[in-house]
Amino acid sequence: MIEKKRILIVDDDPEVRELLEFDIASSGYFVDTAVDGMDGLNKALNNKYDLILLDVMMPKMNGFDVCKNIRQAKINVPILMLTAKGTIGDKTNGFESGADDYLVKPFDVQEVLLRIRVLLRRFQPQVETVNSDEILEVGEIEIQPDTLECIILNKKVKLTPTEFEILYCLMQHFNKPVTLATLLDEVWGYGSDEDVRMVRVHVGGLRNKIEFDTKSPKYLHTVTNVGYKLTPFGE
Repeated sequence: MIEKKRILIVDDDPEVRELLEFDIASSGYFVDTAVDGMDGLNKALNNKYDLILLDVMMPKMNGFDVCKNIRQAKINVPILMLTAKGTIGDKTNGFESGADDYLVKPFDVQEVLLRIRVLLRRFQPQVETVNSDEILEVGEIEIQPDTLECIILNKKVKLTPTEFEILYCLMQHFNKPVTLATLLDEVWGYGSDEDVRMVRVHVGGLRNKIEFDTKSPKYLHTVTNVGYKLTPFGE
């Protein structure tokens, strides 16, 4: 028997929380809920979830801070932010806090369910893309799927699942420009013009981890008006 995926909903609005809980549970998931940011953080730190839905504007602790604390605790659970704060700055703050996806209220519950399915599928790279015990090496870059680690010239860094998927995609196309549309399709499984910022923020996070000098990158390069290119032997 396949175990149900566990999803935590963190939202202080009881109507939104109950609506999401009903529809997500009806779709076959186990659902837990939290009524404010501090409650959500405590549950995220003390329980194992497969995905977290996180509001931003909440009492006791806002969603950005909850997300940061979860990531600082080295918890790589996918986080989908659901919020009324939908400006470019708000989305950037969400992604830089460690969120993997972002939906603006009011939202369609079917869209939420779609994003949940995509995130759950994407956050199993060792099942979907590579064997968990396989070490992938191209040039000076090595990635280890079982630990989500990247090693470059004996420098070991921990990647988030999203950063791992981006790097894996770029390694599959090394030395060739990879478009933003290709990254959205291969990593996220969907895309639109407004999702481009999401890609750029996550690529920026990856670059900060693998480059010794982000102002003069050796491996991960921006290709103007196209996307990105990985040069695993350095450039």
